[in-house]
Amino acid sequence: MNLMLPDSGLLFWMTIIFAIVFFILAKFGFPIITGMVDKRTKRIDDAIAAARKAEESLAGLAQEQERLLAEAKAEQARILHEAAAQRDSMIAKAQDEAREEARKIMDEAKERIREEKEAALRDVRKEVALLSVAIAEKVVRKEISTDKGQMELIDRMVDEMTTMSS
Repeated sequence: MNLMLPDSGLLFWMTIIFAIVFFILAKFGFPIITGMVDKRTKRIDDAIAAARKAEESLAGLAQEQERLLAEAKAEQARILHEAAAQRDSMIAKAQDEAREEARKIMDEAKERIREEKEAALRDVRKEVALLSVAIAEKVVRKEISTDKGQMELIDRMVDEMTTMSS
């Protein structure tokens, strides 16, 4: 018996057993295996489609994020511009109010100075009048201390009154 060449009976039974096993596998095993492979292929294809869809969705979300970021930057710029304009407006308003208040204070100070000047002039005039009256009183006392002086003063006053009324 040669180990390299099998016997014809053995070859015959091996072929029949192989055919039976192949038939059983072809009838029952291969459809299950191919069905499982087809299911797996379908799952892989679905997963690939879902991954593509998710990738497209992410690309859309990235674009949406960029758009929202641009809108936020534009809104931020607008708000900053409005805040700057409002700040400038408030500063201008405060400056105008300060100028108006300063003008009012200056007007009030000028009015007070004018009133104090008039009061000082009245006081000076009053003092001058009082001094004049005091001096005149002293002069008149000196002149009318004698009878002759009294008569001269009366004559002079009568003459002045007659000259004024004429």
